[in-house]
Amino acid sequence: MAVFGAGGYSIFVRFVKGLGASTHLSDSFPWGLWVGFDVLCGVALAAGAFTLSAAVYVLHLEKYKPLVRSAILTGTIGYLLVIFGLIMDLGHPYRIWHPLIMWNPHSVMFEISWCVTLYTTVLFMEFSPFLFEKLKWKKALRAVHAVIIPLVILGVVLSTLHQSSLGSLFLIVPYKLNPLWYTPWLPVFFFMSAIALGCAMVIVESFISSVLFRRGLEIDLLSNLGKVLVVILSIYGLARYLDLSSRGALGLIFQPGFEHAMFLAEILLAIIAPIGLLIFPRVRRNKLGLFMSATMVVVGFILNRFNTSMTGMVRFSGVKYLPSWMEISVSFMLLTIGLILFAIAAKHLKIFDEDSPCLLPWQTCRDNVVCCLPTPAKVAIFSAWAFALVLIWTGVNDFARFKPLNHPTHTESAAKSEPNDLSQYPNLPKDFTFSKTDPDIGLVTFSHSDHFLVGAECKDCHEHAFSIISTDKKGAITDYHSQKYCGSCHDGKSASNDCISCHKK
Repeated sequence: MAVFGAGGYSIFVRFVKGLGASTHLSDSFPWGLWVGFDVLCGVALAAGAFTLSAAVYVLHLEKYKPLVRSAILTGTIGYLLVIFGLIMDLGHPYRIWHPLIMWNPHSVMFEISWCVTLYTTVLFMEFSPFLFEKLKWKKALRAVHAVIIPLVILGVVLSTLHQSSLGSLFLIVPYKLNPLWYTPWLPVFFFMSAIALGCAMVIVESFISSVLFRRGLEIDLLSNLGKVLVVILSIYGLARYLDLSSRGALGLIFQPGFEHAMFLAEILLAIIAPIGLLIFPRVRRNKLGLFMSATMVVVGFILNRFNTSMTGMVRFSGVKYLPSWMEISVSFMLLTIGLILFAIAAKHLKIFDEDSPCLLPWQTCRDNVVCCLPTPAKVAIFSAWAFALVLIWTGVNDFARFKPLNHPTHTESAAKSEPNDLSQYPNLPKDFTFSKTDPDIGLVTFSHSDHFLVGAECKDCHEHAFSIISTDKKGAITDYHSQKYCGSCHDGKSASNDCISCHKK
C-alpha cells in the first residue's frame, strides 16, 4: 500500500504539473531513471521470451519447453510495464500513437516504436494459449498452435531489431557518452547482453517461483542454461575487450572517477564473477550457486544500461542528475505491479510443469547432489558482491563531489569558457576541409579538436545529427560568414575574424 500510495501520488503530480515538477530531468539531461531502468532494463529483462521460444519452437530443443511459459509470461508483463514507463516519460504521452501514423523512417526511435508495438502484440498471441486453456476454448487454442512457429520467428526478428536499436539510440552522441561505453558496436553489444540477460532471468525467476509457490525446480535444464551463459558471456567479454583496445580506451579504466568505479562494478558482476563461478559443474548443479551467479548477471547488465544512459552522459551534460523520489517511487510501483501480475497468473493459469517434484532450493537435488556450495564458491560469491558494492559506493561518493563541466554556447566568449579534456573524448572527428568556400582566398579546414579545446559544443554547428545548420541541397553551408554560423564566434571578440586565420589553403 505504501508503494502504490507513493507511486499513485507521483503519477498524479507528473500528469497534472508535468515532468519538471515530478522529476529532476532537464533540457541538458532529458533521459533519466524512467528510460534507464523502466525502458532499457525492462526490455532487456524480458529477453528470455524470444530466446527460449526460439530454442524450443525454431531450434526444436524440446527439453527446454517447461521453461518457455514462465519466460513468455515475464516477457508479456515486462513489455506492458515498458509501455507504461514510456507513457510516463514522454513529454506529450497522448501522442504515443504518432509514430504508427506519422512515419519517420530515418529515426531509430521510429523503428523501436514499431518493433515494440508489434512484438507486444506477438507476445500477447503467444500468451493467449494460457488463457484459452483456462477458458477451455479449444478452437482458439488450435488456431494459435497452428501459427505458433511463424509467430515465434516474427517475435525473434522484431526482438533482434529493437534490442539492438536501443543501443543505436546512443550512436548519435559520440562526444557526449563516455568512451568506456560509446562504441559503433553498441547495437551488437545490446543484443548480445539481452540474450545473456534473458537466460539469467529465466534462472532467477525459476528459483524465486520455486520458493514462493513451493514447486519443483528444473535443475538439469537450468544447469544447461548456465553452460550457455558461460559461452555468451565469454564472447561478450572478449568483444568488449577488443573494442576498448581498438579504440585506445583501455587506459580510461584506470582513471579515477565515478565512471571508472561503475564500469569496473559492471564488468565484475556481468562478466568476470559469473564466468568464474559457472565454469565449474558443481556450482552449476547447485541451486543456490546457480541462482547467485545468474543474479550477478542480471544486476551487472542493469548497471550496464544505467551506465550507458546515465553514468556515461553526466560529465558532458553540464548538470548533475539524481532521480527524484517521485521517479524512484514510480519505478518501484511498476516493479511491484509486475510481481503481482506474475503471482496472479501463476496461481490461476498453467505456467509451470506440474510433474516437477516439490523440492525447495535448500533440499537435496534430484540427482542426490547436496545443495551446499563448496567453500571456494562461497568465498568467490561473497568477495565478488563485496568488491562490487565497494566499487559502487566509491562511485557514489565520487559523484557526490563531482562538478560537471559548464560548456558554453556559441554566444558566450570562448576566452571565458572552461577548456575541455580531450583525453575523455578520443573519438573526435578528424580535421575537415569544406569544398564550397571562396576560391580566391582559399579553402577552410575546420579542426574539431581545436574548437573543442576552447569549449565549443557539437550543437553549435550541428543542429541535428550528422548535418550542419542551414545547408543547401549539396550539404554545403550557404553563408559561412553570417552571424548565425561561423561569424557568430569569429566576430573579432570571441574569436579572430582575420580571414587568414581560417582560410589557410
